[in-house]
Amino acid sequence: MKEIYLKQIAATVGAKVWQVENCADMFADGDTIPFISRYRKEKTGGMDDATVAEVKHWVDVYEEMEKRKGTILKTIEETGALSDELRTRIEECVDAVELEDIYLPWRPKRRTKATAAKELGLEPLADLMWNLRTRDPGQSARAFVSGSPSLQGKPGAESVEKALAGARDIIAERLSENAAIRRNLRTIFKARRLEAKATKAAADSPEAAKYRNYFDFKMPLDRMPSHNLLAVLRAENEGFLSLSLDTDAEKCGSKIYYDFCQERGYPSAALSEQIKEAVADSFKRLLEPSISAEVIREAKARADVESIKVFGENLRQLLLQAPVGQKRTMAIDPGFRNGCKIACLDEQGNLLYHTIIFPHPPQNEKIKALTTLQAMLEKYGIQAVAIGNGTASRETEEFIRRVQLPEGCKVWTVSEDGASIYSASEIAREEFPDEDVTVRGAVSIGRRLMDPLSELVKIDPKNLGIGQYQHDVDQSLLKEKLEGTVESCVNSVGVNLNTASPYLLSYVAGIGPVLARNIVSWRAQNGPFRSRAELLTVPRLGPKAYEQCAGFLRIRGAENPLDASAVHPESYHIVDAMASSLGVSTKTLVGNAELISRIKAEDFVGGSVGLPTVQDILKELAKPGLDPREQASEFAFADDVHSLEDLRTGMELPGIVTNITAFGAFVDVGLHDNGLIHVSQMGPRGTDPSRVLKLHQQIRVRVLSVDIDRGRISLGLVKP
Repeated sequence: MKEIYLKQIAATVGAKVWQVENCADMFADGDTIPFISRYRKEKTGGMDDATVAEVKHWVDVYEEMEKRKGTILKTIEETGALSDELRTRIEECVDAVELEDIYLPWRPKRRTKATAAKELGLEPLADLMWNLRTRDPGQSARAFVSGSPSLQGKPGAESVEKALAGARDIIAERLSENAAIRRNLRTIFKARRLEAKATKAAADSPEAAKYRNYFDFKMPLDRMPSHNLLAVLRAENEGFLSLSLDTDAEKCGSKIYYDFCQERGYPSAALSEQIKEAVADSFKRLLEPSISAEVIREAKARADVESIKVFGENLRQLLLQAPVGQKRTMAIDPGFRNGCKIACLDEQGNLLYHTIIFPHPPQNEKIKALTTLQAMLEKYGIQAVAIGNGTASRETEEFIRRVQLPEGCKVWTVSEDGASIYSASEIAREEFPDEDVTVRGAVSIGRRLMDPLSELVKIDPKNLGIGQYQHDVDQSLLKEKLEGTVESCVNSVGVNLNTASPYLLSYVAGIGPVLARNIVSWRAQNGPFRSRAELLTVPRLGPKAYEQCAGFLRIRGAENPLDASAVHPESYHIVDAMASSLGVSTKTLVGNAELISRIKAEDFVGGSVGLPTVQDILKELAKPGLDPREQASEFAFADDVHSLEDLRTGMELPGIVTNITAFGAFVDVGLHDNGLIHVSQMGPRGTDPSRVLKLHQQIRVRVLSVDIDRGRISLGLVKP
């Protein structure tokens, strides 16, 4: 990769050029982000996976830019206008907007007013005016009226006035394609106010009510929070708002004219009038619409990044939430009229039994439901109960607590977001071809409690209820971020090679969907993997894929204990040397804190193995295969709150954070409607909600206000 790009990326991500260069080289060699950040710290200077992912993003961006430059250079060269100076400007450009500005005069375009004027033979007149080589443009224009011998076969204009108008069209287009003018206007426009006005459609539609705060809204574009901008853009797209930038045409026109004169000199009075007309036309017809759209797109791009960042962090917290672990689980998808769907699962999440009970109105079969539940709890040795948090959740939880639960069995409330999407998906049909969507949904709820990560990877993150305007942001950037987040989470936890589903395996570094299915097929034909080395016998899994994935796959009970750890096979010889230096076997060393404490990391540094790698190995040996996730903790909502009418201002309640946005956090307090802790309640202006709260965090809140008609609860955070 060119040095200009390496320097730009380094400045953007806050890294050294050599770090970026090493990352770019490793990407080119097919190395993955998790592998690089975990096992190549010497080459990255200890970059975390988020920074490595950001470097990868910009490497891809600049590789595409280099391709774009090739297209641009070829196009301009074909016109014969490619000078050495222009080539250098293009080759040294690192800004996509600037690159397109440079290219604009030569970019193929639809037929314009300037094109028509040129076809009439009016470009020489425009040149005279542009270069101030005429003091009387009206007199000069006579030579370009139809029938003039100086037209050299061109048709010319019908009159002097039309000749001048055509010349102005050409000048207006030149002004609109001037990179300096466009750059100056962008700077001006970015500081202007974005104005929103309600449309007639808004007055006629109840759907527009959610945007009423924006019906007469003004805010400087460069200070507008991301959620405000995305909201008004969505409302505009739905036809409820009209948006415009508060640009000052007179001031902008004066600035363009002044810069024109500074560059070329001041024209005569007659020519000045023509130039000013061209400037006004250029601004109104070409520059203002184009630059307004550009700066709004740029502002939206920034808002997208902020929103996607929040979404990615929420997803990370959701995927890494505490698992209950391998427990026999009763999963309940609650409901009133259609009953509560129940699925009993074994320790591996396999379906043992399912049924439906009707403990709530209108059926009210409470005694039968109690008897059925009690029998299932005992028959299947249930150790945990998972209840979906949808309709009838609170009522079902209260009903379940009337049953005699087995000793140690606890009741948990689990988010249902995305369960219905999963239950109707191809993945669910593949897993449970003989069950209907209600059974699949209940199974998903139970598995989420046991191991959220393994289950949630099967669902598109956009359906997990944790985003902010996720359908409005740049979808390719969102996909990149979310897939990267899932990949990061899966690899940070590690995957059991002998039990993982193909969907979970597909996110392991270097594997992907095809190899994941090949691994599962190999298991089905040959039984459990006995060592990581056996991965090399899986069809199409070659040395490179093995290098990338091996360290993230775990084999419990393997002959070599390192196969159950995060120590990469390429470093097994280092562990063997450590064990040998102490006169013990590798098996004896693994997990023995006293022996490990006697090892000096510096003694095993050498060649390509640096201190970070050795330190990581020692840390892993102390607690091999440790799951980085916290332990799950039980939670209960307030017993005396069942509806909005039960809430009182000043009341303190337990709650669970269900979503975090730039403007605050949504909290489940056990009602159908979530409450909102506005960011203003979290700290001083500029506070980042994601730094105050975490997704699914258990907190205490204070009721500030309740709007029963709109179903809105305003909450404050009670400091612990």
